[in-house]
Amino acid sequence: MAPVTPPGRRWRRYGYVGPQDVLRAVVPGAGGRVIRCAADLDAYAAAEEEGEPFTYIVGLDGLLRLAPRRSEHVACAGGADVLGAGEISFRHTPLGPRVHEVSNQSTGYCPDPDSWPAVAAALDGAGIGRPDGFTHALVFRRCERCGENSVVREGVFVCVFCDGDLPLVWNVNVTPRDP
Repeated sequence: MAPVTPPGRRWRRYGYVGPQDVLRAVVPGAGGRVIRCAADLDAYAAAEEEGEPFTYIVGLDGLLRLAPRRSEHVACAGGADVLGAGEISFRHTPLGPRVHEVSNQSTGYCPDPDSWPAVAAALDGAGIGRPDGFTHALVFRRCERCGENSVVREGVFVCVFCDGDLPLVWNVNVTPRDP
């Protein structure tokens, strides 16, 4: 299947920003299950616990990959950069599978909510019904004072670790400064 990224469209790549020991534990070639169509999803979901959400990533090829919920996103991605990552659950409808809930909750990649178009394109490419956006969106920022990654809660851009102000724009890919 061809990549689902429209010609001329470039989405942000998210590199892994989590613990290095988790990255070192990734087994080459053991990434998540590629979902190219609804039948792939049905086959994979049948082998997993019904109703349980999945860990997902959207690879640089634009394809959706799934792994059991408690899997590390970086393992699902085979250690590679991604276009999107989070948790996702599905429901069966008369028209086929449909996303029930989807988030960008991945502390290993900390994707911004603006990763939604890449996630939507991967779902559309697989013929899986979806909402118009994340059902649960997290806003991640790296604190420029202490270097920790934080989740912005209730629109308050303050670091939970040091009370420093968090930037208004996504910056998690920035290397933290030396303490």
